[in-house]
Amino acid sequence: MEGPMKHICCLVFLVILGIAGFDGVYGAGECGKSSPEAEAWKLAPCVSAAQDVNAQVSDRCCSQVKKIGQNPSCLCAAMLSNTAKSSGVKPEVAVTIPKRCNIADRPVGYKCGGLLTYY
Repeated sequence: MEGPMKHICCLVFLVILGIAGFDGVYGAGECGKSSPEAEAWKLAPCVSAAQDVNAQVSDRCCSQVKKIGQNPSCLCAAMLSNTAKSSGVKPEVAVTIPKRCNIADRPVGYKCGGLLTYY
């Protein structure tokens, strides 16, 4: 009787451990349940504006920046993501987009990547 009880206790322990660890593995990051890479794809209309400070910023780009920019750390992570880098995004240009879109509640002075600051 002692043997089966020991196995049941071990099984219960493993189930509890699995349930407790489940949220830790899939917890929220800078962009909530989405990844910065996925958010970077949403910024595709901004690629040319993020490569050249003199390029016109489209309405679609501004709309996405405003939406993602409600969480400045997510916007920063998306702009510094591998997806953005592989698209030719220049982070020092990308951080100027909120100002170029005339977003009133933009994250002015927010440090992005330790080096960059939103304007």
